[in-house]
Amino acid sequence: MDKIRIVGGNELNGVIPISGAKNAALPLMIASLLTDETLTLENVPRLADVALLTRILTNHGVDYSLNGKRAGEDILTGQTMNLTARAIIDTTAPYDLVAKMRASFWVIGPLLARMHTARVSLPGGCAIGTRPVDLFLMGLERLGAKIDVAQGYVQADAPGGLVGNRIVFPKVSVGATHTVMMAASLARGETVIENAAREPEVADLARCLNAMGARISGAGTSTIVIEGVDRLRGARHRVVSDRIEAGTYAMAVAMTGGDVLLDGAEADLIEEPIRILRAVGVSVEATNRGIRVKRNGAGLTAVDVETQPFPGFPTDLQAQFMALMTRAKGRSVITETIFENRFMHVQELARFGARIQLDGQKAIVEGVERLTGAPVMATDLRASVSLVIAGLVAEGETTVSRVYHLDRGFEKLEEKISRCGAVVERISG
Repeated sequence: MDKIRIVGGNELNGVIPISGAKNAALPLMIASLLTDETLTLENVPRLADVALLTRILTNHGVDYSLNGKRAGEDILTGQTMNLTARAIIDTTAPYDLVAKMRASFWVIGPLLARMHTARVSLPGGCAIGTRPVDLFLMGLERLGAKIDVAQGYVQADAPGGLVGNRIVFPKVSVGATHTVMMAASLARGETVIENAAREPEVADLARCLNAMGARISGAGTSTIVIEGVDRLRGARHRVVSDRIEAGTYAMAVAMTGGDVLLDGAEADLIEEPIRILRAVGVSVEATNRGIRVKRNGAGLTAVDVETQPFPGFPTDLQAQFMALMTRAKGRSVITETIFENRFMHVQELARFGARIQLDGQKAIVEGVERLTGAPVMATDLRASVSLVIAGLVAEGETTVSRVYHLDRGFEKLEEKISRCGAVVERISG
């Protein structure tokens, strides 16, 4: 298994290109199941999750191709993917594929909408809580599907097709919003989703679906209206930039000091993280190329954070922020409200010498003067990069194992930060 070796102590200075968002690319790829024409996606990140989802889609009959790299193109730029689901040859998404990545469960919506039947394994993915699929199934049932769950699979059927309806989610769910929005795009009549997720990736999916001929309004707000159409066509769409990657590298610069331009980052997607970083003592400014992050060597100020659905502070930046707070002056309270088991990185951060106490869904971080390099182990996707952030300032050498978690969500991380002065290398094992 690969490891990442880091020697701490260097500032980050230079330019880090921000990739297309994984959390947008995955539902966009799944949307290709809704049409028999080609969906072309630009700025698709080179990630393990993208490769796995490609395998799952080909199992359903999707043909795909990747455009060749152009002369002079940077290796860190996104790729262009062409997806064509001319004929769906299999409406079953098997356990051995779906269990590896939770987002692959979302194929149930397009398969049901287009083929009127789907059999999909219950999902897997990061071990960060139960993350049930009850909201997905409730939404599909409201569209007229008959749902049966047995032997680890969801069987969904709508012999006469799906029919629009009003759906009120009892709590916000990004995945359920994605799934129902895709399914409703081919349903008869109007669907209204209340208490919908407001994340930028939801709005990005709606923009793509509208380019394919869907009639969706309100995406990015808590109420989404979908007027069903008979068929969708092919389209060309550019994946929105990754706000989680941008926030992660902003925190890495805040941790190490230095001056970095996050090329292609969109400040309006991370307004709350930017507000928090400024309170910590970091300069964050939007430019015509992206976001510039600077820290001139002054100390970090402890700040309390509570994770919330967008536009609040993202749960996917919680671990990274906790790493940053280990070196802040004072006491920070970090409250996790989204997932009930997302503090697994605490014990690994403690191996650096961090002082963190857990109290239910709160983590109390007492900043320390120094961290010391240590062998640590990634426990999930976002936790893995928090260990890299700690390693960048820890005295001596840090090795992060189980970095396959990292490869699921961060494109060419070692190359990006080493170009800015980090001493980091991947060790194949």
